[in-house]
Amino acid sequence: MAPGFALFLFTSIAPPPAAVAVHFDRDGQVETRVVEGLADPGNGRALTPDDPVRVASVSKLVVALGVMRLVEAGTLDLDRDVSDYLGWTLRHPAYPDRPVTLAQLLGHRSGLTDNIDYALPLDSDLEVELARRAAWDDARPPGGDFAYANLNLPVVAAVVEGATGERFDQAMTRLVFRPLGLDACFNWPTCSDAAVARAVVLRDAGGAVVRDDLRGKRPDCPVVPASDGSCDLPRYRLAHHGAGFSPQGGLRISANGLARIGIMLLRRGEAFLKPESLARLEAMAPVHPTSGEGTGGFFCEYGVAMHSTGGPALADAACRDDLFGDGRLRLGHSGDAYGLRSGLWFDLEAGDGIAYFTTQVPEGQKGIRSAYSSAEEALVDAAHRRSTDASPLASPAAAH
Repeated sequence: MAPGFALFLFTSIAPPPAAVAVHFDRDGQVETRVVEGLADPGNGRALTPDDPVRVASVSKLVVALGVMRLVEAGTLDLDRDVSDYLGWTLRHPAYPDRPVTLAQLLGHRSGLTDNIDYALPLDSDLEVELARRAAWDDARPPGGDFAYANLNLPVVAAVVEGATGERFDQAMTRLVFRPLGLDACFNWPTCSDAAVARAVVLRDAGGAVVRDDLRGKRPDCPVVPASDGSCDLPRYRLAHHGAGFSPQGGLRISANGLARIGIMLLRRGEAFLKPESLARLEAMAPVHPTSGEGTGGFFCEYGVAMHSTGGPALADAACRDDLFGDGRLRLGHSGDAYGLRSGLWFDLEAGDGIAYFTTQVPEGQKGIRSAYSSAEEALVDAAHRRSTDASPLASPAAAH
């Protein structure tokens, strides 16, 4: 526990944020360093590190794990034209002779943008949506400059569907969650009843509910309803939608579940992934985003649905990605949506890592030492102290 954490972040006007941070190591030891607040303020249910939450863009890393399993099986190729799997031709309108690959999509180098809505209604057709010029950046050809765009992930999900014949969320259960022993899911259909009952309710900085006020019941419609308001899931067309189960951010998983993934990564894949697959995911390339999410020194290096914090990239004066404030290189992925900030980070040299999330963070909040939020900086600082340390996280003046 870290007394004072909730008060540091919030006032008495609304329920305090929910925050959890767990430390894990290569030996498989997992220790809860911070757990505060309520998973559901509506009924007073206390948060635990086993409660699933929508972890936002940490989802992208988990999608990449499933993709790499398919690569190892010979079902997918990161460098092949994804049109071969989709059953329809995907092309950047400004560069019609250049194929788009999974590596480009997962590495945010496809040329896609978030200038169109990536939360597509059930009756949408991805082929039609991506024929729109607005979906693409004319200045960025496939394989060109990095620009973070959530729209890449629905295409990845559609590729998985085209290659496997399975709905994306079900494929991820088979490829990732079941082999790792995780009770996790995308948009709730494949999670257990017990996980649904433990859902963390997401609230914004003002305390208003924004996601997952389930009250023990699965959502009536796990996808964005069709344009006529209906939710007839058989209308979901494999390889023609991809966005339905929110591959860009809709993973529901607990902090302890993320730690299990972190342990696998520290153990160099165990029996889940081959070392060469991890090497492909972790091959960082310098990036200097000037548009989209992650500007202002947040993304300094990015690989295949994985990025870094700290390390050699800090030599660039424009880089402000040192969340932990110690200059050490960590790999993983961050998340930011619906008032939540999250992260899964592992340090290969030290053999340990941290999984965390905190809710009700004000939009655009920045930290003292980094481009991350002050809420995250305080949380990881607390996680690096022993759980018996009763010192406050920070003074209230540190929050801004």
